[in-house]
Amino acid sequence: MASTSKLERKKINGTVVLMKKRALELVPSEVVQQQTYEILGDKVILQLISSVNGDSENKGKLGNPTHLRDESKVGDESKFSVTFDLDEEFGAPGAFIIKNFNPSEFFLKKLTLEVEVDDPSHGGMHFVCNSWVYPAEKYKSDRIFFVNQAWLPSETPVKLCWYREEELLNLRGNGIGKLEEWDRVYDYAYYNDLGDPEKGSTYVRPILGGSTKYPYPRRGRTSRPPTKTDPNSESRLPLLMSFGIYVPRDEKFAPLKMKDFIRIALKVIVQLLVPELESLGNIKLNEFNSFEDILKIYGGGINLPEYVLQRSSTEMVKEFIQSSGQEFLKYPMPQVIKEDKSAWRTDEEFAREMLAGINPVCICGLKEFPPTSKLDPKVYGDQTSNITREHIQNQLDGLTVAEAIKANQLFILNHHDTLMPYMRQINMTSTKIYASRTLLFLQKDGTLKPLSIELSLPHPDGDQHGFISKVFTPQEYGTEASIWQLAKAYVAVNDSGVHQLISHWLHTHATIEPIVIATNRQLSVLHPIYKLLHPHFRDTMHINALARQTLLNARGILEQTVFPTKYAMEMTSAAYKDWVFPEQALPADLIKRGVAIEDSESEKGIRLLIQDYPYAVDGLEIWSAIKSWVQEYCTIYYKTDDMIQKDTEFQAWWKELQEEGHGDKKDEPWWPKMQTLKELTDSCTIIIWIASALHAAINFGQYPYGGYLPNRPSMSQRLMPEPGSPEYEELKMNPEKGYLSTITPQLQTLIGISAIEILSTHSSDEIYLGQRDTPEWTNDKESLQALERFGKKLTEIKEKIIKMNNDKKWKNRMGPIKMPYTLLYPISEPGLTGKGIPNSVSI
Repeated sequence: MASTSKLERKKINGTVVLMKKRALELVPSEVVQQQTYEILGDKVILQLISSVNGDSENKGKLGNPTHLRDESKVGDESKFSVTFDLDEEFGAPGAFIIKNFNPSEFFLKKLTLEVEVDDPSHGGMHFVCNSWVYPAEKYKSDRIFFVNQAWLPSETPVKLCWYREEELLNLRGNGIGKLEEWDRVYDYAYYNDLGDPEKGSTYVRPILGGSTKYPYPRRGRTSRPPTKTDPNSESRLPLLMSFGIYVPRDEKFAPLKMKDFIRIALKVIVQLLVPELESLGNIKLNEFNSFEDILKIYGGGINLPEYVLQRSSTEMVKEFIQSSGQEFLKYPMPQVIKEDKSAWRTDEEFAREMLAGINPVCICGLKEFPPTSKLDPKVYGDQTSNITREHIQNQLDGLTVAEAIKANQLFILNHHDTLMPYMRQINMTSTKIYASRTLLFLQKDGTLKPLSIELSLPHPDGDQHGFISKVFTPQEYGTEASIWQLAKAYVAVNDSGVHQLISHWLHTHATIEPIVIATNRQLSVLHPIYKLLHPHFRDTMHINALARQTLLNARGILEQTVFPTKYAMEMTSAAYKDWVFPEQALPADLIKRGVAIEDSESEKGIRLLIQDYPYAVDGLEIWSAIKSWVQEYCTIYYKTDDMIQKDTEFQAWWKELQEEGHGDKKDEPWWPKMQTLKELTDSCTIIIWIASALHAAINFGQYPYGGYLPNRPSMSQRLMPEPGSPEYEELKMNPEKGYLSTITPQLQTLIGISAIEILSTHSSDEIYLGQRDTPEWTNDKESLQALERFGKKLTEIKEKIIKMNNDKKWKNRMGPIKMPYTLLYPISEPGLTGKGIPNSVSI
């Protein structure tokens, strides 16, 4: 921070950088509309605020108003000169006010003052803004931006305290009234916007959050009016208007990312509109008859029938299809079949993906045999597994079951308890599933071998009687081998749904959003913890709002393409009941799942029971690097535990995060008390881990692994064929057709892979772990140096990942499909790469 004496001059020159281009919008009349507006510099007024001298109310003194001049353009950016004429007693500026009297908004990037500072390399005094500034008439209070200095509340210059507190009050809003696009209000709401009761009973969905029956993290308030049929439900936007849903404008995608997003999203939108699912009646797209049939969509594409185009009532849809030509439904080749078209079918690959696929967070160590259940026996009867020793004994390399358990060589992928409570309801819909248990054996070469799959249904006489099940074991020949492939497919269907709904949506997107809101409401931009966490919240509120509009809503993409259909979000609420914040730490999660044990002699403090577990191995490296960075950063600002306890903003943030953001969990005893540096470090590490590495590990592999739906089917249309049935005969005579007739239908396949193509694609403006959007994100040299060390550590991890992927000893890092494990590789290029850890849950 510059000293007062160095700023005692009459005039201070500076540079203001802004962007005039508005975000891309989707409108009914045109696919994409892009507008630019002329910004007149004399209609933008700035005033510096002193951090040293104040007025009669002890607020920082305002400097004389000035305006922008001498515009120069570089790409989308415009640079303006500005000169501040100040009194000699003004002292060091700590903030500035900006008023926009132009008719339209602009994106303000930064203000740099040409003044001497303690470190000449800083090139002046920086005010990093990165915010949309609307016409002054839209605001009830002045727009204010602070210098890029981190201060605890107690250390803030007295003359800036009022401005600091006032800014937070503005961001909280008053909880009432409609929110407009220029509003900057962060507030909480229940998930009461998923259903659409005005369309009828089939579109009614329970409100998630605010009840013991349906607990849920809070979402951001969008202030849509209530529906006419249910005053407790928020009305919805039409599909084509979804991009206009309210989130604070600074939380919306930047223009470049919006362009990338819309380009791919139109594939999904057009497919949702063109078939007009209910109005097409008996007209259907052709079903897949063979695996070769599916490969066509990655080559020449699938042409929509002419009648579909004729029946489309939306001009935008017609225009888009016609302009896309014959390759409308053409998709990139998924990595899972790039090197070998059939390796995905092997047992080794089936098991390997539990360690290195898109859902490597569910496999557990088996500690008792037969596997038991945590479901209430008074409600669901005895749910103990029907897998016997005879099913698996001869596959354990000479060990007994007890010996294999003691040696930590038996593992389970258990989707039984999650699904059994919903089995009756789900199987009354168009999908037909089983609750599943899959046992696996850890072999000497480090790979897992499937031993048995148990597929279970509720007992036909009622839940209290338990369940009925069949146990399948690996088979290599004839119809039995086809049955075994189907058994694996039912497991993959379950794993796909659990991944998408719980591992992905609930455990990253949904649990982070209330933390984003609490941070903006309670931590000033001047607060060091805000500066630490804010980069990890980029675009999260916007992608979540878009998800509620088109992905998670009643009859939305997930309900159409994932097996729980209308019960999908209700299932995530049930899963949230078991969510425990401290257990989101990677080491704690691995130990809880029984795939690692505590080990004081290990560098990481734990020892993996599966040494060749790519997600855990790379994850622990990333986790350790994040924790070291967070600990070093927090120590800069908090020298003692007492400073944490007396930090009013920080304590208010932590209190609100629990009591409001995760309000249905507020009385849980496991919440850290946040009284020590260790609790602070551990909690911030968990937040950053969830938002960055965890999300990357379970998101950006979706298309590489699941873009070929036979490998990761998300629905099953029928139950296992019984001997003597037509379905069994079909499977016997034509195994490929029998397989494809069981899993996800063609239309749902096309919609599903279009959606995961969006989710798996890095935008052109992605910011990755260890990076910041501007080098001037803070003025603190110690923090800048600590971030630099963090970046160097990530580079070392990147090189280590490459080395391990090239070492044939680690078989699970490449597998039969010859696809290296790169989901926790820190950086990436734009596009569909299957690697890279963005800072935030941004897609």
